[in-house]
Amino acid sequence: MTNPRYNRILLKLGGEALAGSSGFGIDPQRADHVAQTVKTVHDLGIQIAVVIGAGNLWRGSIGMDQGMERSTADHMGMIATVMNALALQDALERAGVDTRVQTAIEMRTVAEPYIRLRAMRHLEKGRVVIFGGGTGNPYFTTDSAGALRANEIGAEILIKATKVDGIYDDDPFTNPNATRFDAISYIDALNFKLRVMDSTAISLCMENNLPIVVLNLWQPESVKKFVLGESVGTMIS
Repeated sequence: MTNPRYNRILLKLGGEALAGSSGFGIDPQRADHVAQTVKTVHDLGIQIAVVIGAGNLWRGSIGMDQGMERSTADHMGMIATVMNALALQDALERAGVDTRVQTAIEMRTVAEPYIRLRAMRHLEKGRVVIFGGGTGNPYFTTDSAGALRANEIGAEILIKATKVDGIYDDDPFTNPNATRFDAISYIDALNFKLRVMDSTAISLCMENNLPIVVLNLWQPESVKKFVLGESVGTMIS
């Protein structure tokens, strides 16, 4: 078997990865599917950290559209990410993968507080670590949390797993002639405002020379194929 080209990765998932057909809530079967995706990569001996969003449970923009204060809306979203993290932890544990959840907002009865060195120690012991609570601060997305945690733990790549197979010059769902990029620079990703990841996250990765790959979570074994060296998705570097 081909040797993996990475020792430590951070997988960034949207909350929609756990949602059912309605696009809302947590579907245990979807959680099991995501857990199996993580397990196939973990079984290669790769250290995996995960950051997950909360779009399946709460979007702060909805609250703000109704006059909610931004910090309140964002803190609600951060708490919702912990619910997703616990659901994914449960699915991974049932799949036989030792998993720890760490949160940026302390909830000691359900998860560990985020401590960088402890997280790295868990990874070294072969545990999957799921980071909940975003960055712990309002005005930052979970994309930014993913970029921050990836840099803090010394991940070699940030994998943004979505429902599209890479970065396009237009929305491939509405424009059948949209062109997919195999690779793109950080600067072009920022200048083109491609919206696949927020500018703060891309800038943080650019400043620390951390590559990003955008791929389709639902293509069979897409993450596994990528870490084994196959050409999958779009690389930002």
